[in-house]
Amino acid sequence: MALIWGVNFPVIKAALPEIPPLAFNALRFPLAALTVLFILRLRGAVFWPAREDLPAVIGLGILGNVVYQGFFIFGIDGTLAGNTSILLATVPVWTLILSTVLQQERSGSLVWVGILATLGGMVMVVLGGSLSVGIWGTTLKGDLLVVGAAITWAAYTVMSAPLVRKYGSAPLAAWTLWVGTLILVVLGIPSLSRLPLTELSWPAWGGVVYAGVLAIGLAYVLWNRGIKTIGSSRTAAYQNLTPVVALLVGWIWLGEVPTPMQLLGAGVVLAGISLARLTGKRRA
Repeated sequence: MALIWGVNFPVIKAALPEIPPLAFNALRFPLAALTVLFILRLRGAVFWPAREDLPAVIGLGILGNVVYQGFFIFGIDGTLAGNTSILLATVPVWTLILSTVLQQERSGSLVWVGILATLGGMVMVVLGGSLSVGIWGTTLKGDLLVVGAAITWAAYTVMSAPLVRKYGSAPLAAWTLWVGTLILVVLGIPSLSRLPLTELSWPAWGGVVYAGVLAIGLAYVLWNRGIKTIGSSRTAAYQNLTPVVALLVGWIWLGEVPTPMQLLGAGVVLAGISLARLTGKRRA
């Protein structure tokens, strides 16, 4: 999941100059919904949630796809890919706060230390490069939208935990994606109607496929699987690896050599995630 999302930031950023945000979502979400449907078919017959759970599934579909993706796609369009990755790294903090308030989890002090360490490592990664300049500059609006995305995704993570344990990760991902896809396609129709699809470059189409099939379809299943097996707070902690992956991809693929502080920050992130992952946690 961290590897897929780490590459996803520059992929989306490269495609948005050719494809407007709403049109981009309208193109990639049907691919994501089909991907999850394919995974379900591989596992057996597709089934539906109980009638009493339908309102919760619809609400999660709107929250985790329409609201979150609205914040995310307009946020990354208005800021830097690096800014987006570091601001989304606050998800574990929001997740821990929400899960504690809702009394879903009781995390020990070492889990808190591990999550805070990962955030500190993210700050070191950003300050070690040049991306931190944009946080309080002209990208402020986009940065604030990404913060909204982080809070929204944390809420989705915590609120989806009971249904993930009841139905499994793949079915819930499919149901919520199908709900979100219907709404996002409708919202994107006006933008799509003005978009010359035949004139889009192959890299732009590649970005749509990557962001839909891998970054949403497959990654959502992995995310929900993590919630089911290790809990929402620990699953969210792994998202802190995403900026580190982005740093490594930029180093290998784009020739962006990291500074010593960035390398040190990456080490702190890995240590913090290991601490949060291996430390015992009691479920309320």
